[in-house]
Amino acid sequence: MKRRNFNWTLPPEIEARLGESSYGRQRAMLEAGHLLVILHAPPAQERTEREELVLLRNPDGRWLANGFEGGEVRLRKLLGDYRSRLESLEEDYAKASTADQLFPLIEALAPTQRSCSQMADALQSARDLVKEDRFLISVRDEGYELARGFELLLGDARLKFDYQMARSSELNGIQAGRMAQAQHRLNVLAAVGFPLLAVASLLGMNVRHGLEDRQPWVFLAVLALGAALGFAVRSWVVRR
Repeated sequence: MKRRNFNWTLPPEIEARLGESSYGRQRAMLEAGHLLVILHAPPAQERTEREELVLLRNPDGRWLANGFEGGEVRLRKLLGDYRSRLESLEEDYAKASTADQLFPLIEALAPTQRSCSQMADALQSARDLVKEDRFLISVRDEGYELARGFELLLGDARLKFDYQMARSSELNGIQAGRMAQAQHRLNVLAAVGFPLLAVASLLGMNVRHGLEDRQPWVFLAVLALGAALGFAVRSWVVRR
């Protein structure tokens, strides 16, 4: 992709600092009395290429944007676009209550916050290069305010996301503990009942074992023996 050429003539010193494919990162440069400020529009998730706003301040103080007059208006509009994006994301943050809702918000916030922060740095650099321009002071302050807003919102969203993840892990741990406790109780019940079931199955077989005609106390003794074996196995299960 070739860098776009606008309807203006840049000093050779600035042309020498620009690449052939694009205008590059957000920055400001001053050569031969001409201030060139390269800014990016808020990133769009459906687009991979960056929409550039290239501002040129002539030595006479006149601002151009992408080769046309009205650079001040275009820069104000760019700041307004960032502000609108910030307000929209703040509304999404207020509605988000789950990790599934917060993750797309963070995914949209991170590149926008980074782009806005770089824009604020570029405006600060432009202000340092041309200290007598009062317009640059105003837009520099607004850019810093926006960058700070995105930074705070991103931090809040990440903190809320981390809390939701920690809360989910805590609930999963509690549920796992309850399941383990229920499984342990089932193991204990099985340990108690297994010897009784084994004795009952043995005595219930259709073979003669000599206990068919005994007194009832024999049945009670066998039951007591099975229960004793059950509690012995229970003690072994609990100890293990």
